[in-house]
Amino acid sequence: MTSQTAATWRMALSVSVATGAYGVSFGALAVAAGLDVWQTMVLSLLMYTGGSQFAFVGALAGGGLPATGAAVLVGLRNAVYVMQVNSWFHPRLAQRILMAHVTTDESTAVAAAQPDQRLRKLGFWATGVGVFTLWNVMTLAGALLGNLMGDPKAWGLDGAAIAAFCGLLWPRLVARDAVATAVVAAVVTVALVPVLPAGLPVLSAVVVGGGAAWHQIRRSARAEGTR
Repeated sequence: MTSQTAATWRMALSVSVATGAYGVSFGALAVAAGLDVWQTMVLSLLMYTGGSQFAFVGALAGGGLPATGAAVLVGLRNAVYVMQVNSWFHPRLAQRILMAHVTTDESTAVAAAQPDQRLRKLGFWATGVGVFTLWNVMTLAGALLGNLMGDPKAWGLDGAAIAAFCGLLWPRLVARDAVATAVVAAVVTVALVPVLPAGLPVLSAVVVGGGAAWHQIRRSARAEGTR
């Protein structure tokens, strides 16, 4: 195993552990919102979109359906990631279906951080399968333990996943286009906070980032076509 391969495995493992641990919080919150253990596990296994799962549980806890639409909107960010992953690997149909299910913020970020195609594929699959497995194991733990754990935030699990993702994102913000996109998304979000309901300003940042990613993918495709 080369040093680069070992580094990719370490990155995938650390991100998987940090993100998977946050599944405890989802399991506990889902049961508190009225789901039983089996319903919580089916939701986590099939929906598997992180933020959208929390939004959906929030809708159940609030007794209303509008937030369910917010859950769908939050999950749309994965469509941007899928476009990027397809441009990297050009998978066959069977692979595409499986890759789509494990395409998340974390698996895409770890793949993007790798220097070549071999390590990119390793990073994607190791992180995708690792996060999926640990997320569901910890969701089960959270659902079974429920209120016995107390407030999941007291364990620092809410910050662990965010810190891991930001650690991967920061080195990528060296290119001028990436910095410009981040600045524009932040400005748009802050500007809309006073005028839009909670949650929608953040979704506007997703739209900005998605548009920038689509533009980058199209530009890369044109560049490949001219070679």
